[in-house]
Amino acid sequence: MANLLLVLGDQLSADLASLKHATADDLIVMGELKTEATYVRHHPKKIALIFSAMRHFAIELRERGLSVDYHEYDPDATVTSFTDLIQQSLAQNPNRFSKILLTFPGEVRVLKEFKRWQDDLELPVEILDDTRFFVTPKAFKEWAGDKTQLTMEHFYRWQRQTTGVLMAGEEPVGGQYNFDKQNREPPKQKLNPPKAYEPRPDEITLEVLDLVETHFGSHFGDLRPFHLGVNRREALEFLNRFIEERFEHFGAYQDAMMAGEPFMYHSLISFYLNIGLLSAREVVEKAEAAFEAGAPINSVEGFIRQILGWREFVRGVYWLKSPEYDSKNLLNHQRALPSFFWSESLETDTHMACLRESISQTREHAYAHHIQRLMVIGNFCLLAGINPREVQEWYLAVYADAFEWVELPNVVGMILYADDSFATKPYAASGAYINRMSNYCKDCHYTVSHKNGDSACPFNYLYWNFFLRHQERFDGNNPRLNRTYATLNRFDDKKIQLIQSDAQNFLDQLN
Repeated sequence: MANLLLVLGDQLSADLASLKHATADDLIVMGELKTEATYVRHHPKKIALIFSAMRHFAIELRERGLSVDYHEYDPDATVTSFTDLIQQSLAQNPNRFSKILLTFPGEVRVLKEFKRWQDDLELPVEILDDTRFFVTPKAFKEWAGDKTQLTMEHFYRWQRQTTGVLMAGEEPVGGQYNFDKQNREPPKQKLNPPKAYEPRPDEITLEVLDLVETHFGSHFGDLRPFHLGVNRREALEFLNRFIEERFEHFGAYQDAMMAGEPFMYHSLISFYLNIGLLSAREVVEKAEAAFEAGAPINSVEGFIRQILGWREFVRGVYWLKSPEYDSKNLLNHQRALPSFFWSESLETDTHMACLRESISQTREHAYAHHIQRLMVIGNFCLLAGINPREVQEWYLAVYADAFEWVELPNVVGMILYADDSFATKPYAASGAYINRMSNYCKDCHYTVSHKNGDSACPFNYLYWNFFLRHQERFDGNNPRLNRTYATLNRFDDKKIQLIQSDAQNFLDQLN
């Protein structure tokens, strides 16, 4: 008998576990579902990327001789969820299937839905490991063991040793595992990052864009112009152009930010890794091959650390900590997310140039690179005490590469320090960091060198106000913050009152 296979919008890989042994007798079901498009108000570019990529992938499967039952988006359809999709296929094909075959999903809510089928449906349900990742949730749990602190660097070294990536026998290539100190160059005046690859939408994508504009045009974000890759060929072109055009300078400038340069030297492949058009293994192999061809070690190691280290690590944390992880709020932050995060008039809604640049870029491209997400937008949310649930929803909605397994640990564990199991300190910074790593401050309404008063950069007083608010938790209890509190404890009462007054005035005006 045949199998019934469900392929999700982030599982568009020919070597997906459930597809590896698929035959012409099996039925593959895919659907553009209302629940998936609306459980948060996803950026229109994100919806268009996934719908178009799914349609292209369905065509590829049919060209391989496989049978695909594909459901295009219909706002009035009775099939709105994965459960509806499966039940309809079973009803339309009585006694055809011996089992339902699935690949492990990327979100807890979807896994719960899959597991309900084991009780609710009359067929066996088999959930296969997602072999596109280097480490399964079970293997990560075994690595974590009874550790109270999960350190990415330790995990990354274990990954390097286990896989042999960038290893010379038992020693790391270049004599050390981590070249992060060579990945922090500030932007220079004459930096000229290459123009990003811009594939032209084909007829399938143009049809999807019209659909998304009609049904999701009110969501935050610009749908057009649309230049994301939607098939395997275009995803590979992004990867190849990164290696050829950007890789040399990626390492040095991966933390740098420049106004009007949203992509800098970044790879722009997270979209395609996270929906399956590229595999992590081929990306790592491509980076290693570039090193053999002469690419600098700080670029190669820094890039591989993001894929083999951080990406695998946050997925492991997500499945280890879920389903309770989305409710973490260690610092008890309760402030509402400011309305300007959703605004289309940022030029008047916030005077902070760095936030305006990073959020505007997010609105336009459904993308911002990791330092903009962590040290500009995220840093602001941390220092302002924004409720983690609202920040989680925003990040999940607005970035086209955001799925809960990758978004949630980054927001909860890294950005907001709402859980302290793997970030060893809050990633808080004053305006000095942003001024050093960007050119945003030179055209800002505020003056980054001013510490207090109406002209001062808000990051300056919010930074110290944050550590004053949480002094009982951190002072003397976190060695990585000893220097911070040594400085803070030298402030006189007048300076502390100024910090608190400036911070309160600013925060009162946020909404």
